[in-house]
Amino acid sequence: MNQPVSRRKPRRRFSLVKTLRLLLPLMLFISLCVVMCTPTHHGESDGSVVVPEVKVSRFTSVYDLEVDTVSPYRGHLPEMPDPNGRLKVNYFGSLKQNFNDSNYIHWAEAEQYGLEPLTDTRSHWKLRSPIVKITTCADYYVDTLIFSRPYLVPAAAGRLREIGRRFRDSLEARGGGDYRIKVTSILRTPRTVKRLRRRNRNAIDSSVHQLGTTFDISYASFIANSAGDARSTDDLKGVLSEVLRSMRDEGKIWVKYEVGQPCFHITARKPEE
Repeated sequence: MNQPVSRRKPRRRFSLVKTLRLLLPLMLFISLCVVMCTPTHHGESDGSVVVPEVKVSRFTSVYDLEVDTVSPYRGHLPEMPDPNGRLKVNYFGSLKQNFNDSNYIHWAEAEQYGLEPLTDTRSHWKLRSPIVKITTCADYYVDTLIFSRPYLVPAAAGRLREIGRRFRDSLEARGGGDYRIKVTSILRTPRTVKRLRRRNRNAIDSSVHQLGTTFDISYASFIANSAGDARSTDDLKGVLSEVLRSMRDEGKIWVKYEVGQPCFHITARKPEE
């Protein structure tokens, strides 16, 4: 009896085309997931700003969290360019004699509308009166603050902005270049005052900086935004002195010319109600 002949099934040949057709949807899905999960970094072409990541750990200080790294006004020249011309300045005598308002005058003014002296850094967030955060802008530059925090009461913040704006307007009217004033100290606490006294003999226990009405502006260095129309520090100091004298005569500020630390110590006067 004849046995049936077994037939082998033919082996399927590998087809690259068919394999790609099967894998293509999966590959497209994976590619889409990768594109959606990848952060986009915008360049300067679209005018957007990339916000840097802030890494917080148990070693992160309050200062690290308060640094403004986003503002477009943070950019400037690394140092003032060499002066290439003189600037017209209306000098009016000794700055030490003209700006000699004592600490008692500053304190008496600040007590009328300023904050109560703060006990520590955390009490910044438990204030009965509002305060304004001071950040670098078109009118002034906030220097690296070690012994103070960037806060003022609204009236003092307005006076600081006015000083910076009038300084820039005076320079522009005289063709004096593109400069900003530098703010070197703002709000202090009793704790930071104690630390500062170890290094600065001008610092005193009854520092008006504790009331949020007072700030320091450097007269030894200014922020140069461009190298055009470079001016000397002395001329820029003279223009700033004119602005401060005018505002003092207008009853808006008290000014003390500091020698040990090269700055103008300024307290905003209480606004008229």
